[in-house]
Amino acid sequence: MKILVPIKRVIDYNVKARVKSDNSDVDLTNVKMAMNPFCEIAIEEAIRLKEAGTATEVVAVTIGAKTSQEQLRTALALGADKAIHIETDEKLESLHIAKLLAKIVEQEAPELVILGKQSIDSDNNQTGQMLAALANRGQGTFASKVVVADGKVNVTREVDGGLQTVALSLPAIITTDLRLNEPRYASLPNIMKAKRKPLDVIAADSLGVDLTPRIQLVSVEEPAKRSGGIIVEDVAQLVEKLKTEAKVI
Repeated sequence: MKILVPIKRVIDYNVKARVKSDNSDVDLTNVKMAMNPFCEIAIEEAIRLKEAGTATEVVAVTIGAKTSQEQLRTALALGADKAIHIETDEKLESLHIAKLLAKIVEQEAPELVILGKQSIDSDNNQTGQMLAALANRGQGTFASKVVVADGKVNVTREVDGGLQTVALSLPAIITTDLRLNEPRYASLPNIMKAKRKPLDVIAADSLGVDLTPRIQLVSVEEPAKRSGGIIVEDVAQLVEKLKTEAKVI
Protein backbone atom coordinates (compact mmCIF):
# COMPACT_ATOMS: atom_id res chain seq x y z
CA MET A 1 0.00 0.00 0.00
CA LYS A 2 1.28 3.43 -0.96
CA ILE A 3 0.68 6.39 1.37
CA LEU A 4 0.87 10.00 0.19
CA VAL A 5 1.58 12.64 2.84
CA PRO A 6 1.21 16.33 1.90
CA ILE A 7 3.28 18.65 4.12
CA LYS A 8 3.58 22.41 4.45
CA ARG A 9 6.40 24.86 5.26
CA VAL A 10 5.35 27.29 8.02
CA ILE A 11 6.91 29.59 10.59
CA ASP A 12 8.35 27.52 13.44
CA TYR A 13 5.76 27.33 16.21
CA ASN A 14 8.32 28.56 18.75
CA VAL A 15 8.79 31.82 16.82
CA LYS A 16 6.57 34.86 17.35
CA ALA A 17 5.24 36.01 14.01
CA ARG A 18 5.86 39.64 13.02
CA VAL A 19 3.72 41.82 10.79
CA LYS A 20 5.29 43.95 8.05
CA SER A 21 5.46 47.68 8.73
CA ASP A 22 2.92 48.38 5.97
CA ASN A 23 0.52 45.69 7.30
CA SER A 24 0.56 43.97 3.92
CA ASP A 25 1.47 40.50 5.23
CA VAL A 26 3.44 38.53 7.79
CA ASP A 27 7.17 39.32 7.75
CA LEU A 28 9.17 36.18 6.89
CA THR A 29 12.57 37.90 6.67
CA ASN A 30 15.20 35.86 8.58
CA VAL A 31 12.45 33.85 10.27
CA LYS A 32 13.03 30.20 11.18
CA MET A 33 10.77 27.94 9.13
CA ALA A 34 9.74 24.36 9.89
CA MET A 35 7.33 21.62 8.94
CA ASN A 36 3.76 22.25 10.06
CA PRO A 37 3.25 20.31 13.36
CA PHE A 38 0.12 18.55 12.12
CA CYS A 39 2.08 17.46 9.03
CA GLU A 40 4.74 15.97 11.30
CA ILE A 41 2.01 13.87 12.90
CA ALA A 42 0.83 12.75 9.45
CA ILE A 43 4.35 11.72 8.42
CA GLU A 44 4.83 9.85 11.70
CA GLU A 45 1.58 7.91 11.24
CA ALA A 46 2.48 6.94 7.69
CA ILE A 47 5.92 5.74 8.80
CA ARG A 48 4.39 3.71 11.63
CA LEU A 49 2.05 2.02 9.17
CA LYS A 50 5.05 1.17 7.01
CA GLU A 51 7.00 -0.17 9.99
CA ALA A 52 4.01 -2.33 10.89
CA GLY A 53 4.05 -3.85 7.40
CA THR A 54 0.74 -2.27 6.40
CA ALA A 55 2.29 0.19 3.93
CA THR A 56 5.07 -0.43 1.43
CA GLU A 57 5.91 3.14 0.38
CA VAL A 58 5.54 6.62 1.89
CA VAL A 59 5.63 9.59 -0.49
CA ALA A 60 5.88 13.15 0.87
CA VAL A 61 4.67 16.06 -1.26
CA THR A 62 4.77 19.80 -0.75
CA ILE A 63 3.73 22.87 -2.72
CA GLY A 64 5.70 26.11 -2.65
CA ALA A 65 8.95 27.86 -3.45
CA LYS A 66 12.29 26.08 -3.79
CA THR A 67 12.98 26.62 -0.09
CA SER A 68 10.17 24.12 0.68
CA GLN A 69 12.56 21.32 -0.27
CA GLU A 70 14.11 21.73 3.17
CA GLN A 71 10.93 20.35 4.75
CA LEU A 72 10.77 17.55 2.18
CA ARG A 73 14.30 16.51 3.14
CA THR A 74 13.14 16.48 6.76
CA ALA A 75 10.29 14.16 5.80
CA LEU A 76 12.75 11.89 3.98
CA ALA A 77 15.00 11.87 7.04
CA LEU A 78 12.05 10.86 9.20
CA GLY A 79 11.42 7.84 7.00
CA ALA A 80 9.59 8.80 3.80
CA ASP A 81 10.83 6.93 0.73
CA LYS A 82 10.30 9.58 -1.93
CA ALA A 83 9.46 13.28 -2.17
CA ILE A 84 7.60 15.40 -4.72
CA HIS A 85 7.96 19.16 -4.88
CA ILE A 86 5.30 21.11 -6.77
CA GLU A 87 7.24 24.31 -7.31
CA THR A 88 5.53 27.70 -7.42
CA ASP A 89 6.17 31.14 -5.99
CA GLU A 90 2.46 32.01 -6.02
CA LYS A 91 0.58 32.59 -2.78
CA LEU A 92 -1.91 29.74 -2.89
CA GLU A 93 -5.31 29.24 -1.30
CA SER A 94 -6.74 25.99 0.09
CA LEU A 95 -8.67 25.21 -3.09
CA HIS A 96 -5.55 25.70 -5.24
CA ILE A 97 -3.60 23.33 -3.01
CA ALA A 98 -6.38 20.72 -3.01
CA LYS A 99 -6.59 20.81 -6.82
CA LEU A 100 -2.81 20.43 -7.20
CA LEU A 101 -2.78 17.56 -4.72
CA ALA A 102 -5.67 15.92 -6.58
CA LYS A 103 -3.44 15.86 -9.68
CA ILE A 104 -0.67 14.15 -7.70
CA VAL A 105 -3.17 11.66 -6.25
CA GLU A 106 -4.24 10.86 -9.80
CA GLN A 107 -0.62 10.34 -10.88
CA GLU A 108 0.65 8.42 -7.86
CA ALA A 109 -2.58 6.46 -7.10
CA PRO A 110 -1.96 6.08 -3.34
CA GLU A 111 -4.38 3.89 -1.38
CA LEU A 112 -4.20 6.32 1.53
CA VAL A 113 -3.57 10.06 1.83
CA ILE A 114 -2.71 11.33 5.32
CA LEU A 115 -2.38 15.05 5.93
CA GLY A 116 -2.56 17.42 8.87
CA LYS A 117 -6.04 18.73 9.69
CA GLN A 118 -4.79 22.32 9.34
CA SER A 119 -1.68 24.47 9.12
CA ILE A 120 -0.71 26.73 12.01
CA ASP A 121 -0.33 29.80 9.78
CA SER A 122 -3.63 30.04 7.90
CA ASP A 123 -5.65 27.71 10.21
CA ASN A 124 -8.17 27.08 7.45
CA ASN A 125 -8.83 23.36 8.03
CA GLN A 126 -10.06 23.00 4.44
CA THR A 127 -7.53 21.22 2.23
CA GLY A 128 -8.20 17.65 3.38
CA GLN A 129 -11.94 17.93 2.92
CA MET A 130 -11.59 19.63 -0.47
CA LEU A 131 -9.11 16.98 -1.62
CA ALA A 132 -11.49 14.18 -0.61
CA ALA A 133 -14.28 15.79 -2.65
CA LEU A 134 -12.07 16.37 -5.71
CA ALA A 135 -10.60 12.85 -5.58
CA ASN A 136 -14.02 11.30 -4.81
CA ARG A 137 -12.66 9.42 -1.79
CA GLY A 138 -14.05 8.75 1.65
CA GLN A 139 -12.61 10.93 4.40
CA GLY A 140 -11.91 10.62 8.11
CA THR A 141 -11.03 13.96 9.68
CA PHE A 142 -9.49 14.84 13.08
CA ALA A 143 -8.09 11.33 13.51
CA SER A 144 -6.85 10.33 16.96
CA LYS A 145 -6.45 6.64 16.00
CA VAL A 146 -5.98 4.90 12.65
CA VAL A 147 -6.30 1.13 12.08
CA VAL A 148 -5.94 -0.41 8.62
CA ALA A 149 -7.26 -3.94 8.11
CA ASP A 150 -9.13 -6.03 5.51
CA GLY A 151 -9.17 -3.34 2.84
CA LYS A 152 -10.69 -0.77 5.18
CA VAL A 153 -9.36 1.90 7.51
CA ASN A 154 -11.04 2.59 10.84
CA VAL A 155 -10.57 6.19 11.92
CA THR A 156 -11.36 7.30 15.46
CA ARG A 157 -12.32 10.98 15.28
CA GLU A 158 -12.30 13.63 17.99
CA VAL A 159 -15.70 15.34 17.94
CA ASP A 160 -17.44 17.74 20.32
CA GLY A 161 -19.34 14.93 22.04
CA GLY A 162 -16.32 12.63 22.49
CA LEU A 163 -14.99 10.04 20.04
CA GLN A 164 -16.52 8.74 16.83
CA THR A 165 -15.18 5.82 14.79
CA VAL A 166 -15.82 5.64 11.05
CA ALA A 167 -14.91 2.79 8.69
CA LEU A 168 -13.65 3.91 5.29
CA SER A 169 -13.15 1.81 2.20
CA LEU A 170 -9.76 2.26 0.60
CA PRO A 171 -8.63 4.45 -1.10
CA ALA A 172 -9.33 7.16 1.47
CA ILE A 173 -8.25 10.54 2.87
CA ILE A 174 -7.35 11.07 6.54
CA THR A 175 -6.56 14.29 8.41
CA THR A 176 -4.65 14.05 11.67
CA ASP A 177 -5.35 15.54 15.07
CA LEU A 178 -2.87 16.29 17.85
CA ARG A 179 -3.36 13.12 19.89
CA LEU A 180 -2.82 10.65 17.05
CA ASN A 181 0.87 10.13 17.88
CA GLU A 182 4.10 11.72 19.08
CA PRO A 183 6.39 12.52 16.12
CA ARG A 184 9.96 11.22 16.24
CA TYR A 185 13.17 13.15 15.71
CA ALA A 186 15.34 12.54 12.67
CA SER A 187 18.64 10.83 13.50
CA LEU A 188 21.90 12.02 11.97
CA PRO A 189 22.39 8.84 9.88
CA ASN A 190 18.87 9.20 8.47
CA ILE A 191 19.49 12.88 7.69
CA MET A 192 22.53 11.83 5.64
CA LYS A 193 20.56 9.05 3.90
CA ALA A 194 17.79 11.53 3.03
CA LYS A 195 20.18 13.40 0.73
CA ARG A 196 20.31 10.35 -1.55
CA LYS A 197 16.57 9.68 -1.66
CA PRO A 198 14.65 10.77 -4.79
CA LEU A 199 13.07 14.22 -4.84
CA ASP A 200 11.07 15.01 -7.98
CA VAL A 201 10.32 18.63 -8.91
CA ILE A 202 7.15 19.47 -10.86
CA ALA A 203 6.23 22.96 -12.04
CA ALA A 204 2.79 23.88 -10.72
CA ASP A 205 1.90 25.43 -14.08
CA SER A 206 2.38 22.08 -15.80
CA LEU A 207 -0.47 20.46 -13.86
CA GLY A 208 -3.17 22.48 -15.60
CA VAL A 209 -4.66 24.06 -12.47
CA ASP A 210 -5.97 27.62 -12.50
CA LEU A 211 -4.05 29.40 -9.74
CA THR A 212 -5.87 32.73 -10.08
CA PRO A 213 -6.42 34.20 -6.56
CA ARG A 214 -10.03 34.23 -5.36
CA ILE A 215 -9.31 36.01 -2.09
CA GLN A 216 -7.67 39.41 -1.68
CA LEU A 217 -5.55 40.01 1.42
CA VAL A 218 -6.47 43.49 2.59
CA SER A 219 -4.27 43.87 5.66
CA VAL A 220 -2.64 41.94 8.49
CA GLU A 221 -2.61 43.24 12.06
CA GLU A 222 -1.29 41.89 15.33
CA PRO A 223 -3.88 40.94 17.96
CA ALA A 224 -4.76 43.67 20.42
CA LYS A 225 -2.67 43.53 23.57
CA ARG A 226 -4.48 42.32 26.65
CA SER A 227 -5.06 44.91 29.35
CA GLY A 228 -3.96 44.22 32.90
CA GLY A 229 -6.31 42.52 35.33
CA ILE A 230 -7.61 43.91 38.62
CA ILE A 231 -8.26 42.38 42.02
CA VAL A 232 -11.81 42.65 43.32
CA GLU A 233 -12.70 42.68 47.01
CA ASP A 234 -15.68 40.31 46.89
CA VAL A 235 -18.12 38.47 44.66
CA ALA A 236 -20.57 41.36 44.63
CA GLN A 237 -17.94 43.69 43.17
CA LEU A 238 -16.97 41.03 40.59
CA VAL A 239 -20.57 40.68 39.46
CA GLU A 240 -20.97 44.46 39.29
CA LYS A 241 -17.88 44.86 37.09
CA LEU A 242 -18.97 42.01 34.83
CA LYS A 243 -22.29 43.81 34.37
CA THR A 244 -21.14 47.42 34.00
CA GLU A 245 -17.60 47.20 32.57
CA ALA A 246 -17.19 43.86 30.82
CA LYS A 247 -20.91 43.72 29.97
CA VAL A 248 -20.89 39.95 29.73
CA ILE A 249 -23.82 39.35 32.08
